[in-house]
Amino acid sequence: MSVDRQALRSWSAAQIAAEVSAGNIKALEVAHTALEDLDVLNPKINAFTDTTPERALTEARNVDDAIQSGADLPLAGVPYAVKNLYDIKGITTRAGAKITQVNAPASADATLVNKLQSAGAVLVGATHMGEYAYDFTGENAHDGNCVNPHNTAHMTGGSSSGSAAATASGIVPFAMGSDTNGSIRVPASFCGLFGLKPTYGRLSRAGTYPFVGSFDHLGPLTRSAEDLALIFDVLQGLDRADPAQSDHPEIETHQRLNENVDQLRVAVAGGYFRENLLPAALDAVDLVAKALGASHEIDIPETARARAAAYVITAAEGSTLHFNRIRERPQDFDPETRDRFLAGTMVPAIWVQQAQRFRSWFRDLMHGLFDKIDILIAPATPFQALPSGTKTFTLNGETVPARPNIGIFTQPISFIGLPAVTVPVWLNGEDLPIGVQIIAPAWREDLALRVAHHLEQIGTVRAPIADLGV
Repeated sequence: MSVDRQALRSWSAAQIAAEVSAGNIKALEVAHTALEDLDVLNPKINAFTDTTPERALTEARNVDDAIQSGADLPLAGVPYAVKNLYDIKGITTRAGAKITQVNAPASADATLVNKLQSAGAVLVGATHMGEYAYDFTGENAHDGNCVNPHNTAHMTGGSSSGSAAATASGIVPFAMGSDTNGSIRVPASFCGLFGLKPTYGRLSRAGTYPFVGSFDHLGPLTRSAEDLALIFDVLQGLDRADPAQSDHPEIETHQRLNENVDQLRVAVAGGYFRENLLPAALDAVDLVAKALGASHEIDIPETARARAAAYVITAAEGSTLHFNRIRERPQDFDPETRDRFLAGTMVPAIWVQQAQRFRSWFRDLMHGLFDKIDILIAPATPFQALPSGTKTFTLNGETVPARPNIGIFTQPISFIGLPAVTVPVWLNGEDLPIGVQIIAPAWREDLALRVAHHLEQIGTVRAPIADLGV
């Protein structure tokens, strides 16, 4: 089977795995193509901080040998990348920072990297991210800006910036990110991708650089809902190395994607989620709601307070983690990250305590809400990708700083650990996508993935590869 480079770049992870497993194409050919694409495209978008070509070729050869021996590998030969905060054996885990650059290389892979390798996936490198994951823009004072493949004058969103850019550009069909306050969902929205933030505690975080331990989630960004489900199923499984991981039973999602969604009770998040956005975000939500036949709108009380409480806890936990570095080497931080961490050191303990109490109340409120509905639709970002370098934007007549406020719709969801899939919407006449969150009850990623797949199948959402002129 002869496949040209452009066609191979457009293949999904599921398609690559099927063709490699059938012996129609070699994993080694796929790996060579991905590495060539990386060399050509990365200078245009700045998606990668580290590459692993030797490892990729070795893993690809191993996959070909395993397939020849009759092995069943769900991700056979699929190239992928991971955010710079995942441990990769032999690579320094920098987490987007300058201070960490002198750290010793990781002695072992992160748990999820191990799982992906065991499934036949082929690692090509580590991706750009906001410093210490405290970013919604995709801009980094040490590594430069990671830019949006659909319009390189615009942001990718962050902090999983490089993972989004690498996937949207077609270098890889999927990449792994992390999501504390929206760092998968925001770049998925800006770059036109499917992104999954699982239930808190669902996937192991062992072997990754932390940000806010009580909010941190890991998950994939892809160009299809099927790929999200396929990869998510590979990543599941209890790992005692992560004490925060739950032993909640695994759930099959890939084989259930085509189950009927007509009987699902779908509602649209109202109030806060329809007041703090520009028309494109509102239009995208309404388009998805119409496609799902959802006319019921729910005004969730105290959502603004939930976002504020998430902000307080993030600032306090994040600054505690980095306190000594802030005190000893403030000049080596990205100035915008440093200033936010400095502010976090001054958050009164009573505020944090009150925020945690409110968090418990809001979690109970939302869990009760999902006794009455199965899916909640909400915007992922208040607007499409901003031009790179944008420092402020105007929302409801108020000028606010960009970096901390792009995630105003994602923070209240990760605050209480609910699973959410971002789906990419392309509105008529628009040259940039925008995302919509499909939010499900805790531990029901299968519902959100089924809805995302249905929306893709009927053409409401899509994730085309960006045209970078190559």
